[in-house]
Amino acid sequence: MNPEVNPPVVLILTTLPDAATASALAQKALDARLAACVTDYGAVRSRYHWQGQVETADEIQVLFKTSIARSDELRRFIASNHPYETPEILSWQAESALGYGRWVIAETSRPLHV
Repeated sequence: MNPEVNPPVVLILTTLPDAATASALAQKALDARLAACVTDYGAVRSRYHWQGQVETADEIQVLFKTSIARSDELRRFIASNHPYETPEILSWQAESALGYGRWVIAETSRPLHV
């Protein structure tokens, strides 16, 4: 890795129906080393079109921080473990501070012998 280049991180945002579900999903992602950090933004109110009607839901918004190498796997993990029929899963790549980006990469790396 070039010491002059700040490694990018991938941010993945989702909403979940309650704090217990958000906490469980975050812990599973951390345990699997799919995310280095998960920030729970807490309660949000979402308004959206669903099946021909405008709905309102109180949800928990969660932001996962991961490496480029783990981002596809994390998106699949969230989708397969999410309770919603059509979960919000938004992702984008962001520049990071050098130390933070290196930390994210290190924390989402798996040992080669496993």
